[in-house]
Amino acid sequence: METVGQYLRRRREEKRMSVEEISRATRVPVVSVERIEADQFDELPGEVFVRGFLRSYARAVDVPIEEVLARYTASRRVAWVTPLPLTSPTKPARGRRFGVAIAFVLLLILFTVALSIVLKPRGHDVPQELSRTARAADVLG
Repeated sequence: METVGQYLRRRREEKRMSVEEISRATRVPVVSVERIEADQFDELPGEVFVRGFLRSYARAVDVPIEEVLARYTASRRVAWVTPLPLTSPTKPARGRRFGVAIAFVLLLILFTVALSIVLKPRGHDVPQELSRTARAADVLG
């Protein structure tokens, strides 16, 4: 089976079009058209551009776009990974600082509640059984 670049070149030559004519018709730079025909897709800009170039090229030589994209996908035996957007280093630092501040406030609240429980007066916390025994011992004694 011929590669997508060979297939498109053959179709272009059947229509008797030059690389420059394809470039003008598709608005794809001549260098990019040559790289497509040489199956040098790694030397082209991102994946979105490659697929757009292939669609334009397919329209220009009157071949089904789906067929061209299917050939391209079959020729690329790599896992498609969507790159994560890069963020500036200042944004995570601000977010991290905000998170640390919230954690600090929560710890301060928890510490205050724990301290109030520990330092609470204990006079009324004595169970009734112990308080009766203590009163009876005082009365008897």
